[in-house]
Amino acid sequence: MLAKRLDNLHPYVPGEQPKDRVYIKLNANENPYPPAKEVGEAVAAAVKSQPEKMGLYPDPDANELRAAIADMINQSGGVLSNKNARIPFTVTPDMIFCGNGSDEVLSFVFYTFFDSDRPIVLPEHTYSFYPVYCGYYGIPMDRVPLKSNWSLDTEKMIADANTSDSATIFANPNAPTGIALSRDEVAAMIRRCPKDKAFIVDEAYCDFGEESCIPLLAEFKNLVIVRTFSKSLSFAGQRLGYIIANPELIQSVFTVKNSFNHFPVDFLTQTAGIASCKNWSYYAENACRVKEERQSMTEFLRARGWFVIDSQTNFIFAKKDGLEGEKVYQTVKKAGILIRHFSTPGIEEFVRISIGTKEQMDSLKEAMKDL
Repeated sequence: MLAKRLDNLHPYVPGEQPKDRVYIKLNANENPYPPAKEVGEAVAAAVKSQPEKMGLYPDPDANELRAAIADMINQSGGVLSNKNARIPFTVTPDMIFCGNGSDEVLSFVFYTFFDSDRPIVLPEHTYSFYPVYCGYYGIPMDRVPLKSNWSLDTEKMIADANTSDSATIFANPNAPTGIALSRDEVAAMIRRCPKDKAFIVDEAYCDFGEESCIPLLAEFKNLVIVRTFSKSLSFAGQRLGYIIANPELIQSVFTVKNSFNHFPVDFLTQTAGIASCKNWSYYAENACRVKEERQSMTEFLRARGWFVIDSQTNFIFAKKDGLEGEKVYQTVKKAGILIRHFSTPGIEEFVRISIGTKEQMDSLKEAMKDL
């Protein structure tokens, strides 16, 4: 009765969502700070003044939202936590595509740019939804192991992409390691990979780092950058993700979208997204707070003998010799705090810790001080 394609599906497993008690949630890389107050005010005002729009289809192309995202990128320089970030050209709305969270956007990307007759090149350890979509669309994978220092093996990825004439995808900064390639390193990769195949950089965590690859769009027509509102813009409770690419590629993604769901981003989400973009400086301050707590937690753990990978995200990836990752997770959970443990071979000794408020991180330090 079931289609054979279901045999290839291995669904994504999200961070634990507690039901039995109230926990401090540091397991899903959510933003610990609430949205800007102007966001709630904008949504409330829209419902009050335009209630009829709740019963009407929204703008299918999210034009006002796309313009707001472009303005935010141009004003902020593309990295909220780096006041010195700059984009050397003007990002225009026709370079933006919006969807219901970056996961839906990634689905459209996989369908638009990857074929089933050749593998895509990706790191062995990266965002775990990539293999899910490969199974969903029947796309073979070439999973390249990380180097011994947990960074991407760019030389191997380049070689494999050229051998199979394939597209490439990775998160930058990478997940779950938190390591970022520099913009120059990404540019060097694109120059040496097939020019007629898409090169996808997932910048979900870029606002907690130092650099964005957006400036590279001026040189590389095959570059596609995926982003989300869920992390730095405190939007995980709603769903909004977007692509930045050259207009020709954006139009191809629109073709896929309009063949699947003509109205993906609803009226209230568009309203909230626009308000978020207009108040981007508030989120920039919060991103800087996250970076401060990330450094504090890293120093705390290292002082107690932990190995912590240098992170440019809103989480850290850490392990300690003699401690099982599962035991660390369970011990911290008993203290009322959730962190993330992966049973994936090769990283099972690690735990991933999302960065919360100072108060939340102080509670975590208390729970981990004697581990």
